Amino acid sequence: MTDEERERTSGGFAGKVAGRAKEAAGKLLDNEDLAREGRLQEAQSDAEKDAADRAAEARQREAEAELEAEQVETRAERERLAAEVREERTEEAAETDQARAQRQADIEAEGAKEDAEADRRAEQQRADLAEQRAEQTRLAEKTEAARLEAEAKRAEAKADAIDPEEN
Repeated sequence: MTDEERERTSGGFAGKVAGRAKEAAGKLLDNEDLAREGRLQEAQSDAEKDAADRAAEARQREAEAELEAEQVETRAERERLAAEVREERTEEAAETDQARAQRQADIEAEGAKEDAEADRRAEQQRADLAEQRAEQTRLAEKTEAARLEAEAKRAEAKADAIDPEEN
């Protein structure tokens, strides 16, 4: 076996155990190359374990960073959706207020129209009543004038009958 082949190491727990065994065997046999190979194999196993541990930690940190990024993204999306909902509610409230104001304006306009129509009818009734009274007054005055004229004719006839020469 060449030095290069002896220095090849296997990793993991088995490599560490094999490295310790080689080191112990090398010390027992007073074979420094074998002891060195054992120490190298054990160191290699430790280095591989450290590298695996660091890789696992790096994967864990990466997973945590991805989770954090997803949480930030989720919060931002939630805030965006909440803002969208608030905006929709504000728009709905504005539309509701506008519809309510329009209904109120329509009601007030209808009320004003009804009031104006009632005022017009009342004014028409007053005008009709005034016209009726005027007609009654005119008829009463015409009747009175006719009565006075008839009385005047009777008085004139009576006067003619009393003094026929004056006429």
